[in-house]
Amino acid sequence: MTSEPRRDSILVVANRTCPCAELHELLGGRATDDARVVIVAPALNGRLAHAVSDTDGAVAVARARLATAVEHLHDAGIEAEGIVGDSDPMVAIGDVLASFGADEIVISSWPPGDSNWLEKNLIENARSTFGLPVHHVVSRYGLGESAATAA
Repeated sequence: MTSEPRRDSILVVANRTCPCAELHELLGGRATDDARVVIVAPALNGRLAHAVSDTDGAVAVARARLATAVEHLHDAGIEAEGIVGDSDPMVAIGDVLASFGADEIVISSWPPGDSNWLEKNLIENARSTFGLPVHHVVSRYGLGESAATAA
């Protein structure tokens, strides 16, 4: 009986920071030729839209970001697929992990001082909650855009 070669499985969490060279570099060094990379983009919403459960715009923006991110990764030779996730990145990660057995998580955020995710301790919370190696990539991509949905 022969077993199939092991495929690396990497979950990438990126809001407005993808595509970025830092993520390409990290994934290029980690993702084997047959690796499975899944990018989850939380459908981030403004407070008012969230309060009235208006998620259509946030989902559309997340889908557009995912299309760009996946295209850029494909251009870099990294096979990836994208999923729109919950607006809470911890919930988004948990939802994806329920059906995708990732070996590690890569979180792409803006730098400290510009990132709501870092202010909310996303990196440490993901490490302690999911028990997987968590790598952090800092990107400046998208910083010139509206800070209302900061990564």
